[in-house]
Formats: sequence, C-alpha cells, structure tokens
Amino acid sequence: MDVLFLGTSAGVPTRVRNVSGTAVIESTGKNWCLVDCGEATQHRLLRTSLSLHSLRGIFITHVHGDHCFGLPGLLTTASMSGRTEALDVVLPQALHDWVLQGLSVTGSHLGFEIRLHAAETFDHCEAGHLRVSAVALSHRVPCHGYVFDEVDREVRLDVQRLEDQGIPRGELWGELARGHDVEHEGRLLIAKDYRQATQPTRRVIVCGDNDTPELLEDVARDADVLVHEATFTEALAKGRENYGHSTAAAVARFAEEAGVRNLVLTHFSARYQDNPDRSPSIADIHAEAQQSFNGELILARDLRRYHLARDGRLTWLPDSVRTALNDV
Repeated sequence: MDVLFLGTSAGVPTRVRNVSGTAVIESTGKNWCLVDCGEATQHRLLRTSLSLHSLRGIFITHVHGDHCFGLPGLLTTASMSGRTEALDVVLPQALHDWVLQGLSVTGSHLGFEIRLHAAETFDHCEAGHLRVSAVALSHRVPCHGYVFDEVDREVRLDVQRLEDQGIPRGELWGELARGHDVEHEGRLLIAKDYRQATQPTRRVIVCGDNDTPELLEDVARDADVLVHEATFTEALAKGRENYGHSTAAAVARFAEEAGVRNLVLTHFSARYQDNPDRSPSIADIHAEAQQSFNGELILARDLRRYHLARDGRLTWLPDSVRTALNDV
C-alpha cells in the first residue's frame, strides 16, 4: 500500500503546499482512493502517475471548503478524460445537493454515474482491494476519518482446523475455499472461520480535522499508519482551544499510547515556514511531536509518496513525482 499527499496545508494553500488531499493506493499500485479534495487537487494529480480511470472512491471528511472545493472540477475532468465506470463518493449529506446543483447549473454532464453516500450513515465499502470504513471525529462541524484495510484476495484454508474438527475433505472444503458457508452434521460452518490470509493485512487511517485523537482508540490500536492533522504546536494553540484542531503533541501522545507504527502529520497552518531559520517553522512541529512519539514520525509534504512494506516500514519513494517540486 502507498500513501501520496496531494495537499498538506490547513485552510489556505501556500506556495509549496496545497489544501487537503490524500491518495491511498492499493498494493497493485494502480487502483486508489482519494480522501478529501481541496481546491486544485486535480492540478496536483497531474504531477503524479495516478489516473482518474483507476480511482475507486472519493471520501470527504467534512464540509469545510479546504477539504471539498476541488470536487466538482475533479469529477468533470474525470468525465472529459473518458471515464465511464461508476464512482462511489462518500461525503456529508449537506454536500450532496451542492455537488449535484453545481454540476447541473454549469451544464456539466458526467459520462459516468456518481453514487453519493452520506458520511454520517456510511458503514463500509470495498474499493478494489481495500475495505473502507468510517470513524467519527470531533471538529467544529461533523467530521470523519477513513480506515483503509487490505482485502487479501489470496486466502487458503485452515487445514489444521478442518482436520481437528473432523470435517471431511472434498466438496465441503471446496465450498469453504470459495467463501461459501456450508452445513455439516447439523452445524453451519462459516467460511471466514476456515480461511486464512496468505499475508498479514495492513491498515492505514486518514483523518479529517479532529481535536480529540482519543476518538480513534478503537481503530488505531497497532495501526500501521495514522495520518492525522497537526495544525498547531502547543505554543500557537493557546487561545484556540475551541478551534477544532489538534496539536502535534496531542497527536503524538495518543499515537504512542495506541502503538501506532508510523505517524504522519499533515494539515499544517500556513503560519509555519519551511525554512527552519524562520519562526514559527515546520521544524517546531516535528520537534514537539518527537518528544512524545518513538515510532516512525513523518511530516507530510505535497507530492511525496510513501510505501508501506509488509514488514510495517513506511518509506518515501523519491522518484514518484514527475517533475521537481521546485518547478511549481
């Protein structure tokens, strides 16, 4: 699985950071999902190898413009590029009419069906080899994070368990291998109980804005990757306690307690400079988080793509961008 950042700024873009957009790419390297679609997300996509034909789902965390204003444009571009396959779009119910009316009044006739799902009632869906579910967060408006779990298409039967339970080889084993529940001697055998993944599956969580990281406790325990906003350091957060955002320190403390393997911080206030000699700087966010988190700590940058290996290591793929970031 890979994670590619299309926008890492909070609220407004900067010269080197666009507003929110994150791609989660399945292990085949082709199919992918998009979490949030801030203005100009489609421009960032032009700098990557991702195709709108391979997009399997769009997941919007909340109604604020820096997370959704790029959606109508991306949809129309997908249509103009020849996409015909239906697309699932999960977003707050309040945005459904906005999307549909925007497309209507601009005469934007899509060449594919968009299947709109309300984030507030969304349970889960499968997008390619990924199973996507939602978790409620805390912000000034209702907000969600999205959990991406691999769906291992290659499974094998738990032969030892079948033999221990005296289930005879043959047709019953074949049905279970195909994922079908079967009845044996008056007992229902549930296929998933007798099927094992051939490789350990991985979990990536991409959050929207959130001032209470502890809401992720149930889904983040031992997660491979947690992508979470760190809009401020504690120094700049003073006086903004009700602003609906987390500090680097708060996220880092939670991730350490939850046993998260890789913590990726994003959604940085435009106040933070990339130059460490200027204050406040992005280096301040890294330093604050590093005091509380002992795992792999990464501060996201636009157009950086990270690969999550089977052993849980998250590494940057420096050759994933078509042109140098300095060309922007």
